[in-house]
Amino acid sequence: MVRFLTVVLVTLWVGDATAQTKTTTFRDTMGRTTGKAVTDPTGRTNYYDPMGRTTGRSVTTDRGTTFYDRMGRQSGSASGWHN
Repeated sequence: MVRFLTVVLVTLWVGDATAQTKTTTFRDTMGRTTGKAVTDPTGRTNYYDPMGRTTGRSVTTDRGTTFYDRMGRQSGSASGWHN
């Protein structure tokens, strides 16, 4: 049986005036935390499971985003253009 979960994104801004970190919390339809994404000011994002273990990371530059698995191996990339 395929199960679909609605993910609710809760975004919190943490930091001072010079450097801000963005934390996004992912929740299922029951409100339970399913993971977090923490992005630093340089465009690096670390992804965590509900227990706080790293599941991967991504690095975004003006050329696109590169994704890495929890062991640091490149697992994908994305690029595009902006209006």
